[in-house]
Amino acid sequence: MNAGSPETPARFWYRICILRYAVLITGGARGLGLALAREFVRVGCRLVLAARDAQELARARQDLTQRGAEVLAVPCDVTNQEQVRVDQATQHFGRVDIVVNNAGIIQVDPMSTTTVEDFATALDVMFWGAFYPTLAVLPQMRARRSGHVVNITSIGGMVSVPHLLPYTCAKFAAVGLSEGLRAELGQEGIRVTTVVPGLMRTGSYVQARFQGQQECEPLASVYARRASVGTLASGAATSSLSRVYCTTGFTLLTNAAACHQRYDQ
Repeated sequence: MNAGSPETPARFWYRICILRYAVLITGGARGLGLALAREFVRVGCRLVLAARDAQELARARQDLTQRGAEVLAVPCDVTNQEQVRVDQATQHFGRVDIVVNNAGIIQVDPMSTTTVEDFATALDVMFWGAFYPTLAVLPQMRARRSGHVVNITSIGGMVSVPHLLPYTCAKFAAVGLSEGLRAELGQEGIRVTTVVPGLMRTGSYVQARFQGQQECEPLASVYARRASVGTLASGAATSSLSRVYCTTGFTLLTNAAACHQRYDQ
């Protein structure tokens, strides 16, 4: 919405409904997670950020606090079920209204250099790392018959991509989990949204791990070109994702080719 333009009734209702919601975002300290956090802040939500790196969490918390947010930062490894607890968030905010399962990793290598451990690591982060937070928050959502689970998957979970087999297998699994949860939990008043983004400039190339002959790896050159452009995220896409709370469960495919808003890391 452009500055100065009148607010539509739908936009007003959306802003009022989501105001003061407590939103838990995994992988929320950087990249798409941080971009989403900023969008949720913009519409008045309270935030719980979960990530492994305590220093990155502290920087993200400072960034969001300066934007007027109420933020709880929780160091957490989503691959470890014992660490994935919502007690602290629930005690702090009274409840968790929305959980955004966003944590992810990228491993780039041909099958000839991919190991079983690579597949296990990808599944730990992007399948179990979505399942554990969902499992942790479901009891309170079921008790009040409301809540929203948002699973950030990938176009790689719909179309398999060469040299990204661990990633695509994990994302396919996450899509299956999310669609199954949607079918089962809808009757209990819990919404589940499967988000399937296309390519987004969110800084993932910085964290991507390359194996094999990197100089011959086509995806390495793609990420290098992105690095030269800068770290961007689609303002339109992140704004759309922050509005999923008010929809019925569905699969949302986002086209983030036109990235126009900078999110400094």
